[in-house]
Amino acid sequence: MKQTYTNQQSSGPATAAGRPAPPAAAPTTGPLTPEELQLGARNHSMPLEALRRDITPPGLHYVLTHFDIPDVDASSWHLRISGAVEMALELSMAALRKDPAITVPVTLECAGNGRSLLNPRPLSQPWIMEGVGTAHWTGVPLAYLLGKAGVLPHAVEVVFTGSDQGVQGGVPQRYARSLPIHEAMRPDVVLAYKMNGSELPPQHGYPLRLVVPGWYGMASVKWLESVEVVTAPFRGYQQEVAYRYQDSADDAGTPVSRIRVRSLMVPPGIPDFFTRKRLLKPGPVLLQGRAWSGKGAVTGVEVGIDGTWQPAHLEKPAGGYAWRKWTMPWVADPGVHELSCRATDETGATQPLEQNWNYQGLGNNVVQRVSVTVE
Repeated sequence: MKQTYTNQQSSGPATAAGRPAPPAAAPTTGPLTPEELQLGARNHSMPLEALRRDITPPGLHYVLTHFDIPDVDASSWHLRISGAVEMALELSMAALRKDPAITVPVTLECAGNGRSLLNPRPLSQPWIMEGVGTAHWTGVPLAYLLGKAGVLPHAVEVVFTGSDQGVQGGVPQRYARSLPIHEAMRPDVVLAYKMNGSELPPQHGYPLRLVVPGWYGMASVKWLESVEVVTAPFRGYQQEVAYRYQDSADDAGTPVSRIRVRSLMVPPGIPDFFTRKRLLKPGPVLLQGRAWSGKGAVTGVEVGIDGTWQPAHLEKPAGGYAWRKWTMPWVADPGVHELSCRATDETGATQPLEQNWNYQGLGNNVVQRVSVTVE
């Protein structure tokens, strides 16, 4: 008999305010723990040199898996669309592939990207800055399927549940998240069965996943098995406890949603194996990287050379929620230099020079700094 844990969140340890415990222990200033190293081995980031590519190959794209990767047989798999709809649907993969398809280039970033740089350090997946990637996602627009089912007027959210299950914060659960109706009905939100033109790899959600352009990666539920239209806000663990901006464990916080403006640089030169410090010959160098935002188009990128900022050249993005390449020429003089980059989006938001701390270590978009020795 299949167990479903989607809506459970009350059986775990509680904070002083009576809420379930946050998904990690109290932050620490100590060295990386065995638990963090274990998570770091299971998941992986995108090497910064992959920023040279417009599209990230699946093996280089970042991966965060909360529980185990499900072993799904696509021949017997079905997607259920139910709840506050005129007609519930049960769709096989063969049926989904007959529906109209779109391909959307999307930059996905983990909400906890940069967590390990905070002090004290929240205990969870110890990202540095590379929890990101951009891919072409092909599948059926979610709005098309919701239209076929017929969303009832009093519906408020759509809940997406994956087949991956485990325990977090003491709470047994299947990974589940929701979107407001107006977000779910966007034309670019896709139920994807292909990544970069090929079948989804197991770690990226095979056989079907949700992709929500502009939102941090936690919204794009993998190994999707059900879509439920609901008439009250979803209270599942990944919505109400995990992925919230909190000042402390007892703070109810505010939900994480869209990606904050960010840019990253391809570290120039060659690395030292252990420290990853960069070594570079003197002379002309083309600095390059990518910039993105889930809150509006990137309108500018500045590059800092030893604290002096200069505008970079921006190329056109591949899509509305795909990163944008930037370049800037630099003549490298002998010595040790600090390189940095910061982006601004159309809302006027700019990357901070110092990151604001929060209890779960989410939404970090501090300016990247790269030390380069020119010799």
